[in-house]
Amino acid sequence: MTPNREDYLKLIFELGGDETKINNKQIVSGLDVSAASVSEMISKLVKEQLVEHSPYQGVQLTESGLKKASTLIRKHRLWEVFLVEHLNYSWNEVHDDAEVLEHVTSQTLANRLSEYLNKPKFCPHGGVIPEDDQPVHEEKRQTLIDYPVGTTIRIARVLDEKELLDYLVSIDLNIHEEYQIDEIAAYEGPISISNKQKRLAVSYKAASTIFVDPINESGELK
Repeated sequence: MTPNREDYLKLIFELGGDETKINNKQIVSGLDVSAASVSEMISKLVKEQLVEHSPYQGVQLTESGLKKASTLIRKHRLWEVFLVEHLNYSWNEVHDDAEVLEHVTSQTLANRLSEYLNKPKFCPHGGVIPEDDQPVHEEKRQTLIDYPVGTTIRIARVLDEKELLDYLVSIDLNIHEEYQIDEIAAYEGPISISNKQKRLAVSYKAASTIFVDPINESGELK
């Protein structure tokens, strides 16, 4: 299915585009589309004043773009929680159905769904669920590729992207798990991580979209 403008806004937000510039290469990778398609959509979003574009730097959400993205993300993530908690979906299965449901969800329905779910703060992928009619900002975090060998980390959030989530399921990596970084292969090779239960080799591409918290020996955030 070809990504629409809402998909672009949500991805730009998830990549940190509420506060920093996001380059086209990151969007190409996140949505698995051509560079030409990204350029075309960015031009449309600029005309609609949903993003600002700086040559050679990238795009950033405008205030109206952030508000629209936050509204979409709230509905999407609430449905993801519902599907996982009440219909036994796994975290890599929820995206497509949540995508359909978000587009037919009124503000009233979203608010009642939130109440029913006891006002969850996070989606199954670790993303923040905004309050009603409030812009949202993800907590600033580095990704798995940003830390050196020997660092102990906790998986805090991953991009809500089907191909990535299928991959993480296939290697058995889950949210909130703790690992030590054992090896970083050269030339954007895999990153080896381990804990007492398992040892995983995570591709560089996936690692660049896995947001982590560094922790100390007692398991507390640094």
